[in-house]
Amino acid sequence: MNKSNDKSRNKTRGVAGGAAKKAAVKSAPAAAEGAVSRALFIQTTQVLGAVLAFEFPADAVLSRHFRDNRELGHRDRGFIAETVYGVLRRLRWLRRLAGDKATPRELLLAWFARGEGWPMRNFEGLASATERDWVAAVKAAELGEASLAERADLPDWLAERLLRSFDEAGVLALAQGLNRPAPLDLRANLLKLDRDSLLARLREDGIAAEPGSLSPQAVRLSGKPALQKHPLFLDGSFEVQDEGSQLLGLLVQPRRGELVVDFCAGAGGKTLQLGAMMRSTGRLYAFDVSEKRLAKLKPRMARAGLSNVHPMLIAHENDAKLKRMAGKADRVLVDAPCTGLGTLRRNPDLKWRQSPAAVDEMVAKQGAILAAAARLVRPGGRLVYATCSLLAEENDAVVDAFLAAHPQFRPVAAQEVLDKQGVKMETGERLRLLPHVHDTDGFFAAVMERVADA
Repeated sequence: MNKSNDKSRNKTRGVAGGAAKKAAVKSAPAAAEGAVSRALFIQTTQVLGAVLAFEFPADAVLSRHFRDNRELGHRDRGFIAETVYGVLRRLRWLRRLAGDKATPRELLLAWFARGEGWPMRNFEGLASATERDWVAAVKAAELGEASLAERADLPDWLAERLLRSFDEAGVLALAQGLNRPAPLDLRANLLKLDRDSLLARLREDGIAAEPGSLSPQAVRLSGKPALQKHPLFLDGSFEVQDEGSQLLGLLVQPRRGELVVDFCAGAGGKTLQLGAMMRSTGRLYAFDVSEKRLAKLKPRMARAGLSNVHPMLIAHENDAKLKRMAGKADRVLVDAPCTGLGTLRRNPDLKWRQSPAAVDEMVAKQGAILAAAARLVRPGGRLVYATCSLLAEENDAVVDAFLAAHPQFRPVAAQEVLDKQGVKMETGERLRLLPHVHDTDGFFAAVMERVADA
């Protein structure tokens, strides 16, 4: 039940989620000021080369590089991370400019020339005379007619899959949204304080923050301040969580004293939200196949002040440990492993690392996990299936197949569930969040209820 093939998604949940993610949220030094040293350029080239091997997730490569080069300052780390992510977002366009066989160094030069708009003087000291001539040619280059996938900076197969759900204009608009860096969202821990109190405290500390437009628990920051040492983070008053992700917890809508299951808990971002909504009462089981991820949940539980969470390691979705809970859960969340393509704002390397074969593998796994999780739901209980994928085969197709095979479950309109909690948005029966429309990660969710026994 990995969250994606490589956990690159990792739910993007923690303030302390690795040096790479901390650095990536910082703005790079202004290129036009000539702030990039030759040494920093060389390090950025090295990191980009390692990332473009696509052997490991980009954030893991960056984290490892920063651990091995602790002398790097905060701004330098930010520059490296943002530059690498910029190249990953526009890799197809850059290869059209620099050539399909362009080296990491050439891709960087092309990115600075066209993506960042550096003037030629910024390349002095970084590039040889021959390279500067090449850069000048890149700056002047005019690209011919491009395919939809090229214009969207997507691999061909992914653009073709998205055309099943969007027209060409829709694919381009979606791609533009995915190619923008994600904002920084927080979730107020309702056990500690409400959202208004969190906003007031952050503003007192000079942190520009506004209430989220969708989730009543969300706070959106105007900038990307470092928060891992902020007193409110250290005492568990907030967690970093995308506003769209927060809506999934609202669809579960757990109540005090209930038995609730987070079937694919990962490091527990949504588990923490569910536990706070339950006011730390009842029993909340966090299942996952990764002992390492569950270990990361335990200190977060303590910081959040939760005593009702029970992490449980399982071998697979049909683990014998689950049998004793069959038909007993009031609510079950299946935040299923998926390709993670809705998180490309945070993990742009995923679009180059996923494949049609990976999608097929995920779809089979999703169906099996959903069916297994459904067995835990009591009559009258609620089942929520969610992914951070944009592909219909991972979303609607999985739910439709499940409902056809399990007539004891009926769909519940997501819009009605959210409306009762003060979330005013048009979703229809199933929740669909899109970066260019809702300014969140891409999410899908379907709510189902097990029909009560006669």
